[in-house]
Formats: sequence, C-alpha cells, structure tokens
Amino acid sequence: MELILKQDVEHLGFKDDVVNVKNGYGRNYLIPRGMATMATPSAKKVLEENLRQRAHKEKTIVDAATKSANAIKELEIKIAAKTGAGDKLFGSVTTIDLAAALQKAGHEVDKKFISIKGGSVKRLGPYDAQIRLHREVVVDLGFEVVAEK
Repeated sequence: MELILKQDVEHLGFKDDVVNVKNGYGRNYLIPRGMATMATPSAKKVLEENLRQRAHKEKTIVDAATKSANAIKELEIKIAAKTGAGDKLFGSVTTIDLAAALQKAGHEVDKKFISIKGGSVKRLGPYDAQIRLHREVVVDLGFEVVAEK
C-alpha cells in the first residue's frame, strides 16, 4: 500500500514522504490516526506542487538548523546527578534531562528529537547523544554526567 505521510513517523519516514507499507499497518494504524493518506495519482500531483513551492522556504529552515547545530556542537554540557556507592546514579539521566540542559543553554530542543547512544545513562562519565534539528541536520553532542555536590 502506497501512502503519503502527513507527519514524521519514527522508523518509517518524514512528513510528505511517499512510503510503501503493509495494507494492515496503513489501513488500521496510520490512516485512522491521521498520520498518512492514500497516495492516489491526484494526491501525488498535489504533493509535488506543494514540495516545489516549499523548497525555497525549506532552504531558510535548513540554514537556521545548521546555524543552531554549530552552536550546539560548541557547548560543554555537564549534568549533575545524585550518586550512590561508586559511580552509580540514583535513577538515570534521560533525554528529558538533556533537553532541560540544552534549554538552560538557550537552545529549545524537544526530547523526542534527542537520542542518547546506549539508552539511558546510569553511571557517571562522558556520553554521546544525537540531536535531530531537521531531517537533514543531525548533530552529535558529547555531554558529561557528574556527581551532584
């Protein structure tokens, strides 16, 4: 089944992509939730025209995301967390904590666009995260989890 995505769907595609999915997934999940529409020939023509008109606007958005990515790369983020015996944390450091640290630094990034390599952090030390600012702009960010004083 060929569908046009109305919004970003993780592990499938981005908004306005034409994707092929199994019939049940499209009919029972994507279309009822408003995430996609059928890719009929007329819908494809409308999509092409919209993409042509949006190309110029997209360039300015990509430039802004690239500028923001360069600023984020230069940040040194340290997240303070309570620790137990050794370097083990009480709880864990997640994308929510990293998004809050970025917001303190002046960069508004939604937690769903941040992925910490290896999942949540449960020990002190340096870690890496990947931040998707735009479908074409992904920045790798190193951060450190330190003991709370």
